[in-house]
Amino acid sequence: MNRQPGFSVRFKLTLSYAGFLMFAGLLLLAAVWVFLLRYVPDRAMLINPHDKLKGVFPVRSALLDVFAPRAAAVLAFLLVFGLVGGWILAGRMLAPLTRITDATSMATKGSLSHRIRLPGRKDEFRELADAFDTMLARLEAHVAEQRRFAANASHELRTPLAISQTLLDVARNDPTQDLGEIIDRLHAVNARAIDLTEALLVLSHADQRSFTREPVDLSLLVEEATETLLPLAEKRGVTIETSGDIAPAFGSQALLLQLTTNLVHNAIVHNLPDKGTVRAETGAGPETVVLTVENSGEKLSPQLVSTLTEPFQRATERIRNDHAGVGLGLAIVRRITEVHDGSLTITPRAEGGLRIAVQLPVPPALSPKDI
Repeated sequence: MNRQPGFSVRFKLTLSYAGFLMFAGLLLLAAVWVFLLRYVPDRAMLINPHDKLKGVFPVRSALLDVFAPRAAAVLAFLLVFGLVGGWILAGRMLAPLTRITDATSMATKGSLSHRIRLPGRKDEFRELADAFDTMLARLEAHVAEQRRFAANASHELRTPLAISQTLLDVARNDPTQDLGEIIDRLHAVNARAIDLTEALLVLSHADQRSFTREPVDLSLLVEEATETLLPLAEKRGVTIETSGDIAPAFGSQALLLQLTTNLVHNAIVHNLPDKGTVRAETGAGPETVVLTVENSGEKLSPQLVSTLTEPFQRATERIRNDHAGVGLGLAIVRRITEVHDGSLTITPRAEGGLRIAVQLPVPPALSPKDI
């Protein structure tokens, strides 16, 4: 933004300090006049020789002749003192702001690792500096995450494209190949690329927080997700159990349905090869609602579990089939939870599998009858 040049804040504060000091001096002189000089007679007056006071009583004009030049000198001194002292004082007061401005300039040039770390006790400038440092830390972490995510996404998208290119080259260079098999493999690779692109769009939509909030019952979303994924569960021999109370939340129904579907889908896919179980449960408290999804499966270490919400991370080896997923399921769950001001907890079960709990806040005015 282009602005017309103006006076600096330091210069304005200096004038303010000097002006206030001059105004205080004028008030003091006015007080001297009102409470002292106005009571001095303007004509000479002889004193009674029998009075204790000796001599002639001073007249107002004589006092004014003596007082006026000295008052002018005092005012001149206050003006110079106010300007010099105000300039120094304003500089000391604005020194923290200069450090904040320098840090902001460095941030605009792309350096997000710099911190102000303003010393001293808490005041307005230090609160501003601390808030700016916190913002820089979060922004640096977000940028690093976005760069890592972009690199992973590029790698994941390049893989199906490279496979498609290889299959097309094989079909072109070897006419004896079974075209039906190649077409089927191309269809599977293309479906995976579409799933990955749709997952990236969902994640981007959640990051922008561009959604309308409305009352949502998580228990109904669990039922809807279970019905949708029931054929997949039956195909894999997984039993799904649902239970719980009405769980009124407040947010985007589409995103919360995506969250619930991803949790149930992840629990079905990463399960035992046969006779696996998935349990989805909802509950409501005075301030939060909880959605819990548990599944059987392989035993996982806490170190591995802590990385599962990172994009393109999987608990097991990648299996290329029609329901292997694209490695964004729990990353999307985490982001949707964050934009709804909730918390996500993932813990490994002692007997194998995972327990994932999503806690979402409930506005005080929202109750089950509002759903």
